[in-house]
Formats: sequence, structure tokens, C-alpha cells
Amino acid sequence: MHITFKKIFSRFVGYIPFIICFIILCYSETFNSISSLNGLTQLILFIIIVSIPAHITKRMSYVDIGWPWGLVCIGAIVLMNGDGYWLRNYIISGMYIFAGLRMGIGALVLMKNGHLNKELSRYEYQRKRWKKSGYSNDDISLQYEIMIQCFANITFLALPAIIQSYNPQEYISPLEIFGYILWIIFFAIEHISDLQKQKFLKKSFLEGKKNQVCNVGFWKYTRHPNYFAEWMLWNSLIISSLPSLFYFYSIESQLIWIGMLVSLIYISKIMYNTLVYYTGAIPSEYYSLKKRPNYKKIQKNTNMFFPGFPKQNNNDT
Repeated sequence: MHITFKKIFSRFVGYIPFIICFIILCYSETFNSISSLNGLTQLILFIIIVSIPAHITKRMSYVDIGWPWGLVCIGAIVLMNGDGYWLRNYIISGMYIFAGLRMGIGALVLMKNGHLNKELSRYEYQRKRWKKSGYSNDDISLQYEIMIQCFANITFLALPAIIQSYNPQEYISPLEIFGYILWIIFFAIEHISDLQKQKFLKKSFLEGKKNQVCNVGFWKYTRHPNYFAEWMLWNSLIISSLPSLFYFYSIESQLIWIGMLVSLIYISKIMYNTLVYYTGAIPSEYYSLKKRPNYKKIQKNTNMFFPGFPKQNNNDT
């Protein structure tokens, strides 16, 4: 009984940051209505697109469809409901919609091609975590993990869009411009990284080389340039949100404003943990070491996440 309570409490703790962030948004005089609308939209989206299919198939990979289309929903919601400066609203909603469509359409293509007919490796890795932590009911674990992502879309990941879309200041500040330019740069890097890997794998396949490690282009400088770029996308959104947040300093209560500031900065930690430990680099490398005999060499010579020059010249492997 004690062990069961400990497991339940441990999982409840995982929801606490999202609950706190949602409470902050609900008690905000400016953002309570749009936050409630986004919350309802994300719940409906995740239940239909992720939770029900996951319950039927016992696969968590549907999260890869749900969360990017959730970003599209956030973009559409702030575009239609944000009453701030129209140019800023168009920019931030466009960023969410564009990024969500890139990943969301890609996920649908994977599903069409049958790649979601079996669990993706990063979600197989989750099962190893559940087993190690003593969670034996996979059905409950599936829904718990799915709702973590759903609550992220409701709270932290929606925060930059919500804050910026309600800022009425009719000018774009230098800090916002800097954040937007950073976002464009790292969006391009993420997309180019994916293309470089696809081209490398296609070339390896045509040459009859199996289980090769991509070490061309951006992949020379970090083992996961796409994950690093995705993390920097969210840091760019944080930066571009700061001027809007400062505008609301005299409008929101001090406690709510501080809560929003902490929540905004916390996005960087959430995305870093996700992209490195949760469903990103660590799970990916667990299977790469099993499938690719030369991956240990790449690990020694190339940084895992943050870009840096190779420690020695990596030859094609």
C-alpha cells in the first residue's frame, strides 16, 4: 500500500508545474479566457487524436501527431482571439502555425507510410523507464505520459503566443526583432538538419551501407543538431516574449506577473529535459549504440547536444 501511494504521489508531482502554470493563467485578468479556450481545445484534440488511438493500439507514437497539431491550434486561437497589435499577433501566430504544420504534416506522412504501425523507439524507451520505476500497468502509463504533453500544450508551450498576442503596443521592439530573427535561423537549421540526414540515409541505402551514422553538415558539430535547434526555437520565443511580458507588469498583479515570468523562463528547462533526457537524445542514443557499431566513436568525437568542433576528424562510418 505504501509503495502504491508513493508511485501515485510521484506521478502527481510530475503534473504540479503544469497545474501551477494553468492556475496562474486562469487568475490572470488578461489571459484567463484564452487560456481556458486553449485548454479545452487541447484536451479535445489529444483525446481524439492521441489518447483513444493509444488506448486501442497500445502505442504512444500518436503524440507525434497530437503535439504539433496542438501548436497549430494555439496559433489559430491567438490569431482569432488575440486583441493586441495586429502585426505582432500575425507574427507569433504564424510562427506557431508554421512550426506545427512542418512537424504535423511530417507525422501524418510517417503514419501514411506505415512508420507508426509500430512504436517509435523513443517511446519504446519510455517503457523501459516505466519498468525500472516499478510501473506495471502500461495502459495507465500511456495515458499519464500523453496527458503530460497535453498539459504542456495547455500551459507552458502556449505562453509565448498568448502573452505576445495580447500586447497592444503598436511597435516591434529590438528585443522582439532579435527573438524573431533567432527563431527563423534555428527553424532553418532544424529543417536543413532533417534534410541532411534524409539525404545521407538515402545515399547510404543506395550504396548498400547499413546502419550508418550521419556525420555530415550540421551533424559534424553535434550529434543532435535538430534537437538543439528545436530547443533554441523555444528560447527565441522566450526572448521575443519578454517585452510583451514587461508591458503587463503594471496591469497584472505582482504575484501573477512573477509567476508568468518564472513560467516563461521554465519553458527552456522543460524543452531541454525533453529533448535531451525524455524523448530526445538519450533514448535515441540508446538504440543507436545497439544498431550502429561505430556510434561509440562518434560519441567520443562529437558533442551530444551543444554544437562544437569535432575533437578529431570524423571519417564516414
